Formats: sequence, C-alpha cells, structure tokens
Amino acid sequence: MQAVLSLIKKDILIEWRQKHTFFSVLLYVSCTVFVIYMMAAQPETMVWNALFWIAQLFVTVNTVAKSFLQETSGRNRYYYTLVGPKKYLIAKMIYSVILMLVISFINLGLFNLLLGYKLLKPGLFILVVCLGAACLSLLFTFLSAIAAQAKQNAAMMAVMGFPIAIVILMMLSRLANAALSSVVQEGIGMLLVVMLTMCGLIIGIAMVLFPFLWKE
Repeated sequence: MQAVLSLIKKDILIEWRQKHTFFSVLLYVSCTVFVIYMMAAQPETMVWNALFWIAQLFVTVNTVAKSFLQETSGRNRYYYTLVGPKKYLIAKMIYSVILMLVISFINLGLFNLLLGYKLLKPGLFILVVCLGAACLSLLFTFLSAIAAQAKQNAAMMAVMGFPIAIVILMMLSRLANAALSSVVQEGIGMLLVVMLTMCGLIIGIAMVLFPFLWKE
C-alpha cells in the first residue's frame, strides 16, 4: 500500500502544481450548468435528473480521460521499474475516484443553486452520486489506459466507453429518481447490487488485462 499511496500523492501534487488543469475542469462544469440554466431555467424533476447525469458523463470524460493519456512513454518506463502494473492501476483508479467525487459534489451544488433544489431524499441521492462517480471514473480510467497504449487515441476510449456508460447512466437515473420522488419504488436494492457488481467487474477485468498492456 505504500507504493499505491506514494503514486496517489504524486498525482495530487502534480494536480496542485498544474492548477490550470483543475480550474479548467471547474470552468467547464460551471459553464455547462450555466448554459443549462439559461436554456431550461428550473426544469421539472425528471428533466433535472436527466440533465444532471448527462452533465456528469461529459464531466467524467473530460476529467478522467487524462489519467493515462497525460503520461509520456518515458515516464511510464520509469514507473515500470518502480511498481507493478496492478499497484499502478489501483493508484490511478483511486485518484480518479477522489477527483471525480470532488467534481461531482461541485456539479451537484451548482445544479441545486441554479436549477432548483429537487432532492426529497438527499442522503440517498448523495449515495447514488458517489456510486455513479466511482463507477464512471473506474470505467474511463481503465479505458484511458487502453487508449494510451493505442498511440493515445482518445476516440477509441469514447467508442468503447459510451455503450457501457449509457447502461450505467440508465441505472443511475432510475436510482436517482427514487431520491427525487416521494413514491416508494421497488427494485432499488437490486439496482444498487447490480451497480456495485459492475464496479467490481470493471476492477476485475482491469486487473487481468492491464498487466498485458503494461508490458507493451
């Protein structure tokens, strides 16, 4: 775990020194929410929920996509001599989840501020936001690793990621509806289990495949 924590600390320090990348993401989030506000003002609950998760998807792509794409081949060779591939991937995934959680709460705060407060069950909605941020960031971190080995072809990441992301967003939207409605909805527990299972599958597949990509 010492190696994993050191890699996470390294990424945090790089992000802190290159503040323009983090603030560019904040600017992107703010502009996205403001444009939605100018076009839709304070929409009804179902539309609010759909717009929130669409914004989350594109914010995730812009935030997490650079996790591997920003690394140079020389730096990757240096990391190869220091740590194993699984530790390196775990560190990247943990950092991406932390960063995405911060951005997600900022996005949620802006939605509540500009587009109206719709949360009838804020605790459940925050849980769904955390779960969605984790699942989407894990998915696009792994896809970023694949794209980085394909001559940094970011288009490949989008093509592979969006079909899976759409399924995840549909489940997240249904879970979020339970937090935005006073009506008790059935099957929420099963959806939570499915979402957690998908996160586990993404991590498992990444742990199996990434060492082969790492050797390349």
